Order: sequence, then structure tokens, then C-alpha cells
Amino acid sequence: MARNGIHHVTAIAGDARRNLDFYVNVLGLRLVKKTVNFDDPGTYHFYYGDEAGQPGTILTFFPWTHVAPGRLGVGETQETSFRVPERSLGWWTERFVQKGVRHEAPVTRFGETALPFRDPDGMRLALVAVPGAEAEPGWAGGDVPAEHAIRGFHGVSLMLDKAERTAAILTDVFGFAEVGKEGNVTRLKADAETGGIVDLNEVGGFLPGRPGGGTVHHVAFRAADDASQAEMVEKLVANHGLVTTEQKDRDYFRSVYFREPGGVLFEIATDEPGFAVDEPAEALGQALKLPRLLEPHRDRIEAVLPDVSGVRAAA
Repeated sequence: MARNGIHHVTAIAGDARRNLDFYVNVLGLRLVKKTVNFDDPGTYHFYYGDEAGQPGTILTFFPWTHVAPGRLGVGETQETSFRVPERSLGWWTERFVQKGVRHEAPVTRFGETALPFRDPDGMRLALVAVPGAEAEPGWAGGDVPAEHAIRGFHGVSLMLDKAERTAAILTDVFGFAEVGKEGNVTRLKADAETGGIVDLNEVGGFLPGRPGGGTVHHVAFRAADDASQAEMVEKLVANHGLVTTEQKDRDYFRSVYFREPGGVLFEIATDEPGFAVDEPAEALGQALKLPRLLEPHRDRIEAVLPDVSGVRAAA
């Protein structure tokens, strides 16, 4: 797999139990890591993905029980989309009806059929029918049969006042290339099987987005290792006049962050070391994992975290 494209997407949710139930037991994703927000350890950080937790499949959440709803607007991720086999949209439509999932009629975008839907917090999502996706491995440890399982990200769409400078960063720094336009939307594609699409929706004059429940906090792009990440940081400074944060160790990847010109928070995350660094691959997501500095405070942290013990999460 090419080492570019989207690494993960991190969003904000409300109730932790409701979030866990929806993504594991309705969408059939694997809970690959249960940890805490390193900057706010009284809050969970859930990572959902494929069986191995590969980059390009990971959707993560900070669930805050009493979070206010966010507002979609300029400078925000408009929609996050997943890949599914081409013949699976009918199955998913029926499942959404049975499970009471808010969804819309299928639409065609850039020659692809997409099924838009919302999670319980109102986050905008879509399933995209991708020819050949049935040949890719699908996680079969939950309620969704492997033949219909989500195969990772298709991509994200960003709502921007102006798209030009954002597009320049995506092409120059992250290796995307423009592949088409439909109305106000420009599609960029990276050489990646999963997470290879970014759509830039230029909507000048809209209100800015407001962070909150159902909104995306940041989009992370892949770097193979520290050296690749450093090269990207140098390009951002030299070619775009943008400075990132210092590198932060997130245990499962190492990250730098910056606000791109359109207002969206971007991250550059290394593929290394991966989610199996602190627990066996077969046991991913089963135990609460804490970074080394927080481990001495485990009892206090566990005492304030919401109880999610009654929510079934397939191993």
C-alpha cells in the first residue's frame, strides 16, 4: 500500500456508550484502541478501524457526554466517507432502515454512488460503492458479514471559502493530484487504496463552522516515518509559510499539527509504530491503554471515565 493519503480522522461525539455501540455494532468497525485523550485524560479516545488498525481505516472520537452540538460551516470537514463493495449499498440501506439510522437517498458523485447518513451525534458520513472493494479484506468479527464490511476510508470533503491554497498543500506536501471538478467541488486523489480522496467544496460566504458534537476535530495525513514527516514539515515552511507544532508522541504514531489556510486543522501522523505496539493484534481494543506518564494515575482516571462495560465490542 502506498504510504500517503489519509491516516485517520478524529471527531467529537457525545455519549461514549452510544458512540461505541453505533460504530462497532451498527457499522461493524473494530474497536482497535480504547485509550484516553492525552490532553484531557478524563475523556476516552476511541479508535475504530479494520482488523489490523491500518492507516487509512481509522476513525477516532473524543466523546464528551454533555458536549453542545457543532455547526457545519467554512473551515470544517463536511463529510467523511467509507469504501464498501459495489453491490453492498442495498444491504446497507436495509440495515439503516432496520437500525433507525438517519440516511438519504443514494447520490452520484464523480461517477460513484454514495449513500449519505448521519451518526447519533449528527456527524455527516457516507458509504461509497467502490468497484473491486469486495476483493479487499473485510472485518468479520462483528455483526456485519465480511462481504458487506466497510473497507476503510474513501475520503473526506472539506468546506472552504477558497480552495486554491488548500489544494496547493495537498498536492505539493501530501502527494495528491487533481482528478476532476463537479460544480464548486474539486476532487484530489492520492496514490492510496484507502483514504485517497479529498474533495474541496468552495462555498464562499458561508458562516464558519463551530466545533462540537458531530463535527470533525482534525484530519491526519500519512507519513511513512519521522524522516518523511520532517520533509513534509520543511515543505510547509519553505513553500507555504506554515509552521507546525513540535512533534507529539501519541504512542501509536508521532504527530505534528497545523491549521491549513482554509481553517481546517491538519495533522501529519507517522505509520509507525502502529496499534499493536502495546497489546496483541488479536486483543486490540479490549483493555484501557494509558500512556506511560498517565499509568500511575490509572485508578483515578478509571474512576471518572464513563462506564462502557455493558456495550458489546467484538474481539
